[in-house]
Amino acid sequence: MSSEQTHVIVGAGMAGAKAAETLRAEGFDGRIVLIGAEQERPYDRPPLSKGYLLGDQDRNSVFLHPLEWYGDNHVELLTGRRVARLDRAAHEVELAGGERIGYTKALLATGSSPRRLKIDGSNLDGVHYLRRFSQSDALREAFATGGRVVVVGAGWIGLETAAAARKAGCEVTVVEPMATPLHGALGPEMGTFFGDVHRRQGVDLRLGVGVTGFTGAGKVSAVATDAGEIPADIVVVGIGARPNVELAEDAGLTVDNGGVLVDAALRTEDPDVFAAGDIASVPNSRYGRRIRVEHWQNAVDSGPSAAKAMLGQDVTYDQLPYFFTDQYDLGMEFAGWFPPGGYDRVVTRGDVDGQAFYAFWLAGDEVVAGMHVNLWDDGIGPVQELIRSRKAVDADRLADPGTPIA
Repeated sequence: MSSEQTHVIVGAGMAGAKAAETLRAEGFDGRIVLIGAEQERPYDRPPLSKGYLLGDQDRNSVFLHPLEWYGDNHVELLTGRRVARLDRAAHEVELAGGERIGYTKALLATGSSPRRLKIDGSNLDGVHYLRRFSQSDALREAFATGGRVVVVGAGWIGLETAAAARKAGCEVTVVEPMATPLHGALGPEMGTFFGDVHRRQGVDLRLGVGVTGFTGAGKVSAVATDAGEIPADIVVVGIGARPNVELAEDAGLTVDNGGVLVDAALRTEDPDVFAAGDIASVPNSRYGRRIRVEHWQNAVDSGPSAAKAMLGQDVTYDQLPYFFTDQYDLGMEFAGWFPPGGYDRVVTRGDVDGQAFYAFWLAGDEVVAGMHVNLWDDGIGPVQELIRSRKAVDADRLADPGTPIA
């Protein structure tokens, strides 16, 4: 390496690994240190609740790069190492154990952790969370033994793990305090659709029900709810994620809106510290406010953008939020964003009952979000173009499959 600069990336997930890759691709010839708390080298997280959990993908397919890539590209990968402190004054990160590494620029890509239930019995064997490779391995093994699975939470992780458990032949109950699955993400209209998808696959949905505890002698045997007890051999808790912002907070960086405040170049108020992925609270011109997105595409896009900004390039990160899911024979892509209550109605076009349709969320006469289910010929591209255009739409024409979305 000819440069004396050192760029340190804290977090070896998708955003961090893509940032390291981009630094080299853009010609940075200094030292790159990529630090991850997990023992595994960087890997793709969506398969943990989709293809890998289902047994459709093997382990090697989930890693982002072959092991030799890091040496070949002179990226120092430190796995199983936790960063205890970001010392902005000294321009150093301190690892647990005391080792310190100096940086010219630092990128925080520390991701999220599952929100945990703090109720009786939460430490019993058989109670699972899903975020890491090892946790997906544990669930695969548990589902293979069969039995009664209770999923707490009908968000994306909850529904995807429910689908995997049903494929494995388990008896599945999903418990959700809201009136529909995915109530916060999609609203009641499309939440009801996803609920019907799972009911047709034999899932017992208990909606409007809260969990009060887990019972069992060493190992979970039942889930206590405010509507009675549900027998369980396996419990999966999927109640959302918590951004890992402690390192930034302790370093005195501003945390608001649940994330680390950055500008359009993903730079914090410290010009030498950047943030990307789940933890970054980014101004979005389309929606006129800061948005923090906890989905795969955001990590894929924001890591490289932060890397370019670290190199002094002119960067404006203003991506349209995007995510996808696979459940049973259903594949879905979603683009856009709305806050709770941030739309007036949902317009569909196509065959909803046959699971081949588009849905559009409208605020006034403007499309703020949209999705397709199993319509892969055109996919999500026309929806993204329509959202970005900010054009006024006629709802009747929007619902008409004979009228091109454009």
